[in-house]
Amino acid sequence: MNKLIRFLYICLLGIMALPVRAGTDRVVNIPDSVYLFSYASADGSSGLKLAWSHDSGSWVSIASGFEFIKCDFGPWGMQKKMFNPHLMQNKTDGTWRCIWTLTSSGKAMAYADSPDLLKWGYQSHFKTEELTRYELQNVEKTIQKQLVIDGSNLSGWVQKVSYSLVEQLLRYTGYKSYQQMLSEESAEQDTVRFADLNPVTATIQINADESKAISEHLIGIFFEDINYAADGGLYAELVQNRDFEYTPDECDKEGWNATHSWSLKGSNVPLSIETDSPVHPNNPHYAVLEVQEQGVTLLNSGFDGIMVKKGEKYDFSLFGKMLDGKKGKIKVALVTKEGKEIAQAMITVSGNDWKKKHAVLTASADVADAWLAISPQSIGKYAVDIVSLFPQNTFKGRKNGLRIDLAQTLADLHPRFVRFPGGCVAHGDGIDNIYDWKGSIGSLESRKPKRNTWGYHQTRGLGYFEYFLFCEDIGAEPLPVLAAGVPCQNSRTPSCHSTDEISSYGQQCGIPLEEMGAYIQDILDLIEYANGDAKKTVWGKKRAEAGHPEPFNLKYIGIGNEDVISGVFKERFTMIFNAIKEKYPEIIVVGTVGPFFEGTDYDEGWALATELGVPMVDEHYYVTPGWLVNNQDYYDHYDRTKSKVYLGEYAAHARGRVCNMETALSEALYLTAIERNGDIVSMTSYAPLLANEKHIQWSPDLIYFNNSEVKPTVSYYVQQMYGQNSGNEYIASSVSLDNVQGAVKKRIGVSVVREGTNGDLILKLVNMLPVSVKTSVKLPLQNDWNTTVTKTVLVGKPQDREVCPVSGTMQIDENFQYEMPAYSFTVLRIHKR
Repeated sequence: MNKLIRFLYICLLGIMALPVRAGTDRVVNIPDSVYLFSYASADGSSGLKLAWSHDSGSWVSIASGFEFIKCDFGPWGMQKKMFNPHLMQNKTDGTWRCIWTLTSSGKAMAYADSPDLLKWGYQSHFKTEELTRYELQNVEKTIQKQLVIDGSNLSGWVQKVSYSLVEQLLRYTGYKSYQQMLSEESAEQDTVRFADLNPVTATIQINADESKAISEHLIGIFFEDINYAADGGLYAELVQNRDFEYTPDECDKEGWNATHSWSLKGSNVPLSIETDSPVHPNNPHYAVLEVQEQGVTLLNSGFDGIMVKKGEKYDFSLFGKMLDGKKGKIKVALVTKEGKEIAQAMITVSGNDWKKKHAVLTASADVADAWLAISPQSIGKYAVDIVSLFPQNTFKGRKNGLRIDLAQTLADLHPRFVRFPGGCVAHGDGIDNIYDWKGSIGSLESRKPKRNTWGYHQTRGLGYFEYFLFCEDIGAEPLPVLAAGVPCQNSRTPSCHSTDEISSYGQQCGIPLEEMGAYIQDILDLIEYANGDAKKTVWGKKRAEAGHPEPFNLKYIGIGNEDVISGVFKERFTMIFNAIKEKYPEIIVVGTVGPFFEGTDYDEGWALATELGVPMVDEHYYVTPGWLVNNQDYYDHYDRTKSKVYLGEYAAHARGRVCNMETALSEALYLTAIERNGDIVSMTSYAPLLANEKHIQWSPDLIYFNNSEVKPTVSYYVQQMYGQNSGNEYIASSVSLDNVQGAVKKRIGVSVVREGTNGDLILKLVNMLPVSVKTSVKLPLQNDWNTTVTKTVLVGKPQDREVCPVSGTMQIDENFQYEMPAYSFTVLRIHKR
């Protein structure tokens, strides 16, 4: 209610600020022109703000400091600054240009253009000494002034503009304020919003003869190595820093180096790391144990300990050689923190050439936080590398495989596709950090580890081959995503290997054009690796050598992720797209339209996709539950002749970034609208997918876990209920309510689909109201439908975070009754006989 009052107050102020109009032809007291002041916060923390005055003496900020354009320059963890924005209008065509300083030093600047101050083109950055190249020569006069706006003394630029422009700005910002108010709606306000609401009565008419085809791939998953989702998560390896390749530039944590997670006991000689004659050039570091007396033990603590189960078998391996001495036995053991052995085996290392050694450890007890102990049994100088410990019990029994409980939890979603290896991870932190798929395949010792964009180490033991296998194992389409020749615009690492303030952030640099041919060939090689003949193609042979002679049947490939759609991006994306289209016209390329549901990158990305005829674009948006409730018509008016949509990253973010019943129900509600628009929206995936609860970098996530438990969220169960009840045909239905309030109508969602494989009819019902909805469903039953239906219900209070669906059965007829509980999501599955 307070927000409603605030909104009405804002509207009243806006109306009072406008001059009085009389009739349709005559305008009273309208000035020919007014003054416009462009400015930003003194510390550069805001975007472009505007104020106006009729006399250049009394100033009013537009929409209390609404930001018309924000600076996109700068890496993660740093506020993107805008200093001294100078707004200028072209005398000839009336277009606008805003130029501002990017840094406090004043050495770097940016500019962006706009036809109306509402829509802006992409931002270009340049050195301050190049300023004259970017100034408009034919601009209206501007004067720099110091003015007091909303109590602050600010520096900016004043110019004369038509009053109609100010009116337009006021209308636009009023609309944006209204939209923001709707987005801020939450269930916390329901006791006031629905104070007098009685149970609602609804009639649902299902018209089984009216239908349209929709995508059969609507529900999928997006895997990114964030929150320790791969190493220490889905990838079943139990040894941390097995390759001794951790480096300080990967992470700002103390002790993050080649000996992280390792310790040497019983020796006066410290653990040393050497690089002469490594196992493989891609893994140059290895550990050296100089044993001068017995009792020396090399320990690894794993990822927050190593969890082992009584009776389970674990495959151990390492590469070893002797630097001094001919032969040495090594005892390999699993030990408790107190030093008690719960498993052991012996291996022998000999000679001065690297050899891989294997052993099997069988645990004699359940231990949540065991350590791996490597104890040489004789004097000598030992070199060891790629130390690995794997449970034999992996998902589908795969060697170098996946943690069985986590992988099964993902499989239980019934995802139709898997996007991998990440978003930000894929396009990387700087050019040198762009994810190279070739470095993630082959033998483990030959794989090239990488600094993770999210600030830790990737062994890439979980690489492209394993991703493809996982997709095959769960019956999902693989959707690899690769950089579009540009790194993340939020890079901390210089992309141009330059020291100037612009290039130091990597935003303006792509892969040099002379190197794009090789990069494009890598992408074409990936398609050959996935689909090529095992005997006739180079990369098809490599796939076969890895143990998979049959093709993976790749159909989709993503190019780009949340990129700034700049000239640098457009040029490289176009080169990649055209090359794929020429050689592999059957492959569906998925483009990108930036990180938001609106704005410059969204507009520029869609324009580029339309120009090139890109089959599908990847949209991302993390929004409030209120946004999802109030934007269920978002895709209703999309042009069906243009690119299909992949909603690749989305989630509801409530206050505190928690995942609870409110966020989950808002996602369920929005997915009813997605199914309605399943002819234009082809795929969706919640993000992020996984989070190790001791290493959370982003919240909320779909699934949390530790070494012994998997903890699905309420949103997981929504995704599961949709994934297990997907269809490829949308059935028309109409809903009539006995309550005409818009807020009530928006919080009731209905979707009906038919599953193509067995003909089952699936009815999804969402109720985000604090009262029940007494529903009468009119469905002309066909003779081959079973009147005993499966009912699955997810219900709880908005703040509940641990809620699971409950399944059962119910009887139906052609006009059956069902009462949707308050705050619930119900799936009714009508089976074919």
